Amino acid sequence: MSLREDAARTLEEWTAPDGEQDALRLSYRDHLAAHPDGVWRSCADGHITASALVVDPGRGRVLLTHHRKLRMWLQTGGHCEPGDTTLAGAALREAVEESGIAGLTLLPGGPARLDRHATPCAWHLDVQYAALAPEGAVEAVGEESLELRWFGWDEVAAVADESVVRLADRTRALL
Repeated sequence: MSLREDAARTLEEWTAPDGEQDALRLSYRDHLAAHPDGVWRSCADGHITASALVVDPGRGRVLLTHHRKLRMWLQTGGHCEPGDTTLAGAALREAVEESGIAGLTLLPGGPARLDRHATPCAWHLDVQYAALAPEGAVEAVGEESLELRWFGWDEVAAVADESVVRLADRTRALL
């Protein structure tokens, strides 16, 4: 199965938590149907991306990255790569690469939510997951980040945009 096929299957099988999310799910599905390259950054009309909010549920906190290019506090994630075979795998790969934390696992049940946003390269049709940090996890800043920092659930709204806040709220509800 190709990444594009996995993305289409993931979107088809995912149960959206509300009507707004379901409308996004359908628009992502339509995008993939219209764009054979819809999972790759080369798709100028926008592309599927995969991200994951790294969480430490036992300590009630989330890890955010201060993105080097965008200068914003965000969840880990980004473009799908040629070696990716699933969206979940792409999200997990990005989370490990950007957080430096080995042993992350995705929260079961598929994506937490979807978010469509404009970036300097194109529209990102982001499929967002939640990644659980192992006990005693220690982060390590990589080349895409200016800084990594743990925030309490209630601190996220003070530092991040609404997209990240919605992802944190949804993840907290799923936990």
